[in-house]
Amino acid sequence: MAWVKRLRGTFWLGLGYLLSPLSWWNDLIFNFPLAYGFAYLVTWGHRDGFWAATVVGYWLSNVLGMVMMQWGTTDILFTDQPRNWKRGLWVGLASSTAYTLAIAGLVYFHILNLPDFLAVD
Repeated sequence: MAWVKRLRGTFWLGLGYLLSPLSWWNDLIFNFPLAYGFAYLVTWGHRDGFWAATVVGYWLSNVLGMVMMQWGTTDILFTDQPRNWKRGLWVGLASSTAYTLAIAGLVYFHILNLPDFLAVD
């Protein structure tokens, strides 16, 4: 039965990687369409907060990717232990938030430059 848990872990790890901020090419194919769909559903009939909802949807897709990677890694490496959903969620939230803060810091201190169409004056 351990091979089933490892196979499941490989699936979660792969899917999580596709949604996570660790793959540079995933945004155009996965995260932006998911964020746009999320914003469309959340702001149905009230388009005032559409772009804010898009940002929240984008962040949530990255968090979901990190949590899925955590679940997959746990299944692959620790086949004899049960999965702790609460711990996995907290680890995913913490790692995604740390990643977001690191990128925001790099932009704030002008180590990374934003494209002209995203620049805020």
